Amino acid sequence: MKSKSEFIIPFVGLKMGFHEFDFEIHESFFEDYGYSIVQKGELLAKIVLEKKETMLIADFEVEGMVTTLCDRCNDPLDVKVKGNYRIIYTFGTNESNDESLVILHPDSYEVDFRDPLYELITISLPIRKIHPKGECNEEMMELLNKYGLNPDDTDDEEEEWDEDDWDDDDWDDDEDWEDDEDDQNDPDDGPIDPRWSVLKNLN
Repeated sequence: MKSKSEFIIPFVGLKMGFHEFDFEIHESFFEDYGYSIVQKGELLAKIVLEKKETMLIADFEVEGMVTTLCDRCNDPLDVKVKGNYRIIYTFGTNESNDESLVILHPDSYEVDFRDPLYELITISLPIRKIHPKGECNEEMMELLNKYGLNPDDTDDEEEEWDEDDWDDDDWDDDEDWEDDEDDQNDPDDGPIDPRWSVLKNLN
């Protein structure tokens, strides 16, 4: 098990310039983060720390595999992650509202890199975390389909926008646009889209 202290770097004794630190991140790393969306992982992390007279500049990189939960069936899901970002550490007594700027107390002599590494791992996860089609928990999928709570839309593709659909003439006259809008809202002008009928009945 990796000691927590291995992620804490004393910078007081470092020379000015660049210093590189490598870490292996395992399951024990995530145990201190309650309600973590990452259950476990095997990752390599690298931090390049540049020490200057009045600040520290840390460039973070992580890459590896983590286990999280599928957004569809809630079963464990292995996901590859890779990401990087930079944090600037300065000294002072004020608080910073910038996530990329950390204010260290003037008496500080070390930096704990655990939280920045954890945050980088979580933000490197894909927005949609789902199993490939057919690999979700079958029992859960049956329940979701039975109650209509989770339509299978993984293969749906967003409709591509075609610039030819725009007709510049449609925008030449604002008054015509308003008239068209009024016509669409007139219940006596032609058949009503059944979708609008459903919405109307909800009022």
